[in-house]
Amino acid sequence: MHFARRRRRFAWGTALLVACLGSFGAGQQPDIQNLVKGGNLDGMRWPDFSDYRHWLQKFYEPSGFAPVWVQGSQPVPQALSLIERFRDAAKKGLDPEDYDASRWEERVRALQSSASGPAAARFDVALTVCTMRYVSDLHIGRINPQHFDFGLSLEQKKYDLAQFLRDRILTTSDLQAVLDEVEPPFAGYRRTEQALARYIELARTDDGGKLPVVAKPIDPGQPYAGVPRLVRFLRLVGDLPTDDTTTGDTETYGGPLVDAVKHFQRRHGLDADGRLGPATIKQLNMPLQDRVVQLQLTLERWRWLPAEFSAPPIIVNIPDFRLRALDENNKVVMDMRVVVGKAMRTQTPVFTRDMTYVVLRPYWNVPPSILRGEIVPAIQRDRGYIARKNYEVTTHDGKVVTSGEISDEVLAQLRAGKLAVRQKPGSTNALGLVKLIFPNEYNVYLHSTPSPDLFSRSRRDFSHGCIRVEKPAELAAWALRNNPAWTLERVQQGMQSGKDDVTVTLAKRVPVFIVYGTALTYENGDVHFSDDIYGHDAKLAAALAKGYPYK
Repeated sequence: MHFARRRRRFAWGTALLVACLGSFGAGQQPDIQNLVKGGNLDGMRWPDFSDYRHWLQKFYEPSGFAPVWVQGSQPVPQALSLIERFRDAAKKGLDPEDYDASRWEERVRALQSSASGPAAARFDVALTVCTMRYVSDLHIGRINPQHFDFGLSLEQKKYDLAQFLRDRILTTSDLQAVLDEVEPPFAGYRRTEQALARYIELARTDDGGKLPVVAKPIDPGQPYAGVPRLVRFLRLVGDLPTDDTTTGDTETYGGPLVDAVKHFQRRHGLDADGRLGPATIKQLNMPLQDRVVQLQLTLERWRWLPAEFSAPPIIVNIPDFRLRALDENNKVVMDMRVVVGKAMRTQTPVFTRDMTYVVLRPYWNVPPSILRGEIVPAIQRDRGYIARKNYEVTTHDGKVVTSGEISDEVLAQLRAGKLAVRQKPGSTNALGLVKLIFPNEYNVYLHSTPSPDLFSRSRRDFSHGCIRVEKPAELAAWALRNNPAWTLERVQQGMQSGKDDVTVTLAKRVPVFIVYGTALTYENGDVHFSDDIYGHDAKLAAALAKGYPYK
């Protein structure tokens, strides 16, 4: 058996050499083998490729460490196509120089002018390293999300890079089709790519002017010295239609310019009141290159998500304060506002899990941190607090101790963590009338709320970490769409007047992605930007600035 396998491998390697490689001197082969073994190649922007050494070893072994990207003294067509992709990497939100974009012309000249093996070996290894990096970066991103303690795993997504290059890239006549399959399958990802290309061009075109900062907001009809710049900028980024006749020759802020400002405000998470206040002018003065960076970072995060999943997912984007449910074609079929965790103390974590059940008219089991930090101090001030708030004190296995006046003994046990508190089901319950559970170590879930007024705010980070949803009944019915008996009407009835604490197991699990992207392109083509409320963009940008090997 071993002998047969070795013969097959030898035959395959010989065929590859004959078909693709041309003839090379015997001295060339050890050069590649030594370069691979060393894990370092001078002349590359990032010469240390030790983290890819295993894949290079596996890639070159079948051909006896002969060059695979060179025929005679010329690169094979696939090599030239790859080099073009490296030069265009910025369109993907990547850095072309990570793949030696500016160095290939000189390498090709050296290859063509040298009859010696070392030039071919160095060219070949450099191209293999850059191709593996490029494919990996496109597919799973450059930084492992667990570097930031995010609950996302890339292990199931990783390619066998040696096999992928041999089977898919080295033999293809349509490299673009192969690379298209490498990227995330989401329509939102493709729209973000398109927005990136547009904003790269806008950043080159913009004159970089700044609007005058104001002490108090400018209302429509009032004079404003920044009107000419405002007209130019809003026309450039598309908020003021190009066919609009507004000229900017006046210094009075009004007319169609106000509607354009409102459109800009909606795209940047601001109250669309049409007033030129400090927050609006700050966003208008943000350099377009900063918007380019936001789009690049968002593309990186798209690549962290599972490429395959058991059912259409729910995606919650934290800084955008929105939830979207997708269909089988990855199109948005439901969209709603959400409230997420407070930026300063109780941030909503980034992770993915499967939703498995829904609870109608749930109890709210108060987390220990909230019990210690909020409930116990409130009881100390008011022994009737538990009764007034419709709470009850229980043992840890759910037996009710009291729902009335709190004694010193019960308070002492609560303070010591020996008893728990939960809020009874009903319209005043902190979870509202339904919660949607995707079991996770963070104890985070989706739920309704007795305080819907918060959804009208432009910035909505008010929770203790869980996610409040604007349309809870509709979302629950969508999650239960494979449970035929649970129509929207039945869900609504169960929430309003059904039995308390009813658990309904989903017939089919629903993937839930809790993500963080500060730049999104909506289905209508509008590009929306959000503030980096948790500082995740700043951390990711700092990690990427360190270069290879990315961690």
